Amino acid sequence: MRIDKQLKILAIKTDATLAEIGRRLDKSPQAFSQKCKRNSFSVAELQDIAMVTGCKFECAFVLPDGERIELGD
Repeated sequence: MRIDKQLKILAIKTDATLAEIGRRLDKSPQAFSQKCKRNSFSVAELQDIAMVTGCKFECAFVLPDGERIELGD
């Protein structure tokens, strides 16, 4: 699923709008909306989105043996 769709779901589940999330990140609603359309988020930006929405963000590669390589730390 594309990140913009996931962010819309996140906004609904956290009782926020995408514009509000953008403002919490000190971005204009228009700039945040364009970033969503381009799907151009870094891991650090996704961590920031999680923080401003009160969520935990996890990002990792999981190898076939179950070993995790965490991203963004």
